[in-house]
Amino acid sequence: MRIVGVGCGPGMLTAEAARVIADASLVYGSVRAIALARDAIPPGCEVHEITDYRSLRSLPDHAVVLSTGDPMLAGLGYLPGDVVPGISSLQIAFARLKVPLTRAAVVSAHGKDHARAIAEAREETMRGRVVFLIADPAFDVGAFAAALPPRIRLAVCEDLGYPAERIAVGTAAQPPAPRGDLFVVVAGEF
Repeated sequence: MRIVGVGCGPGMLTAEAARVIADASLVYGSVRAIALARDAIPPGCEVHEITDYRSLRSLPDHAVVLSTGDPMLAGLGYLPGDVVPGISSLQIAFARLKVPLTRAAVVSAHGKDHARAIAEAREETMRGRVVFLIADPAFDVGAFAAALPPRIRLAVCEDLGYPAERIAVGTAAQPPAPRGDLFVVVAGEF
């Protein structure tokens, strides 16, 4: 099996990922991942929307599994098989904000205990790291901001790589608010 990162938005499919997908006869992915890779999927390829993530471990060896962004950043990189990296939302957010990746601390709140994620992100921020927090639609940016010193900068990065991309920057004292469901939060002194 090959797990292929399709990038976090349109046009972010790497040449290596496109080659692997173009050689595939069996592809699995989310609706969004399939849409991002559509132009690379060859005619006649069997394409399936993932409906049961637990069953992915039992796919045949020749299957290609599409993962949005990079499979190793809260993606499907845990599956057995070779991983082809993709362009992640972390890379795009830090590039847009001009923050070196060496300062990053990644915290996931996606489908996890938000209070625990906020505590972990606060701790990393207090160490001088720039936190890249992977949020889900229910994540409360205001609660996160309230846990930080007022001077800490916050950026809500939405729809990264898409035409409607939006990056709103504020501080913990005046945090930006997300407008949609597909967002990450960057916090720290940057």
